[in-house]
Amino acid sequence: MLALGLLAGCQATQPSGTASTAGGVAQAGTSTAAADSADTGSGGGPGVVLPPTSGTFDYQLGGAYDVDGLDVVARDATESPAPGAYSICYVNGFQTQPGDTAQWRSEREDLLLHDASGELVVDPDWPDELVLDPSTQAQRDGILAVLGPVIAGCAQDGFQAVEIDNLDTWTRFTDAETGLVDEDGALALARAYVEVAHEHGLAIGQKNAAELAGAGRDLGFDFAVTEECAVYDECGVYTAAYGEHVLQIEYDDALPVPFDEVCALPDRAPLTILRDRMLQPADAGGHREQCP
Repeated sequence: MLALGLLAGCQATQPSGTASTAGGVAQAGTSTAAADSADTGSGGGPGVVLPPTSGTFDYQLGGAYDVDGLDVVARDATESPAPGAYSICYVNGFQTQPGDTAQWRSEREDLLLHDASGELVVDPDWPDELVLDPSTQAQRDGILAVLGPVIAGCAQDGFQAVEIDNLDTWTRFTDAETGLVDEDGALALARAYVEVAHEHGLAIGQKNAAELAGAGRDLGFDFAVTEECAVYDECGVYTAAYGEHVLQIEYDDALPVPFDEVCALPDRAPLTILRDRMLQPADAGGHREQCP
């Protein structure tokens, strides 16, 4: 079986290191603003707390760095939670991570998606990521055996929530000849991730997949994380489903209007930021701006 320290890096940014599932790290505290604005999710059960809807937010998947006074921070599962902030743990739940390809291929190729000719399916936008195959219960059980401990490790390390990336694979791999992700299987795997997160006291965020926003609540997701919803005119879809519990990230290389115009949109999320595409730390040239 694969080691339980598979990568949980950022599909939308850059490769990350190996995720730790070791416990023993104290639960991260939350700042006053975070504690005042966080609330218990209706579907998560006792102990599950949703992200704040006010304060300051940063999306640090390209590398963790310290910013004074942050209330909500998303970091890769390979990183530690941000001290004093509500911390969200990033896990890629539907594709492999850069650096893990050889391990998946050698030890659990049965869990990977194949095309009609038997070749492994690669995400054309991220050629160092292979697509997982959640089509059967056995497949899903195998995937959970690998990634379930990563989610558990997020809780042990002190994160309060997890976001699961690439939920939308079933909308992008739709041809049996080139690789077909079964929609029912993908949604069943998503529901299983929700159950694992809630079992460990974590809120869980729907990552992108606007077409699933309404159904995402039924699957049990507690909040949403959306990238570039202003670019694709999808912000209202997320806020209609999740209310103020939406975290919005826009990127400075693709925004068609000035950021202050995005901030003025009636359907933008309360916590909306503008970031550099690679989500670099500030000392590496990273850029962060937040709507007032």
